[in-house]
Amino acid sequence: MPGLAGRVALVTGAGQGIGAAVARSLWELGVSVAATDLQGEAVAALADRLAPSPGADDGPADGSRPILRPYALDVTDPRAVERTAAEVGDDLGPIDILVNVAGVLRTGPAAELTDADWSRTFAVNAGGVFHTARAVAPGMAERGRGSIVTVASNAAGIPRTGMAAYAASKAAAVMFTKCLGLEYARHGVRCNVVAPGSTDTPMQRSLWTDPESPRRVLDGDLATYRTGIPLARIADPQDIADAVVFLASDRARHITMQDLYVDGGATLR
Repeated sequence: MPGLAGRVALVTGAGQGIGAAVARSLWELGVSVAATDLQGEAVAALADRLAPSPGADDGPADGSRPILRPYALDVTDPRAVERTAAEVGDDLGPIDILVNVAGVLRTGPAAELTDADWSRTFAVNAGGVFHTARAVAPGMAERGRGSIVTVASNAAGIPRTGMAAYAASKAAAVMFTKCLGLEYARHGVRCNVVAPGSTDTPMQRSLWTDPESPRRVLDGDLATYRTGIPLARIADPQDIADAVVFLASDRARHITMQDLYVDGGATLR
């Protein structure tokens, strides 16, 4: 995959699921990865499994030996994001790739959501993307290159019952990413979106209430006005990571402000 080896990536929500798959995939392709998550122990475990942390005297990544280093990070805290971005720059080098995966899901009928549900969902899913992009995009522009990929959801493009806050927050993240891409295109910074459908992650499994739940995801559910998945399979996190890696690489060097749906055809787009 051209244009990846020797670069530095910051991945949010890397403790599990899609974020962990993205961090692993980039690292395996020679990218030094700052794996961040609110659950610091989760990214620490990921780093221990894949790439034990180097010693303090090993210096920054030089492209010949990629590093996967964990950082505890709350993306809703703008000061923490700025500090972590600066720390990553000192530890690994200037950030070339940003992948926004961190997200939360609060479900319930639209008119019954609490203020806390709404605020928390937007703080993470939309505010987190804003904070991380603001921290790294200017530096990318100064260097004349960079790739930002936001992992949103196909729910950002189609109404879902019981998911108003999640869908609205992801739609906000999508449009922010596209506007950022328009403003930074002349500086060589590409900004794209990957929109997964149902993917086998802890978040997806939290929605399953009985053994038939996966089958309803595949077949669709008339009671909730939901189509099934034409490809008849629930995505693996690696399916989403592969799309992210492509958009981050130089094979997508002429692609920006795009929204790539990876949902097995579920939204019939």
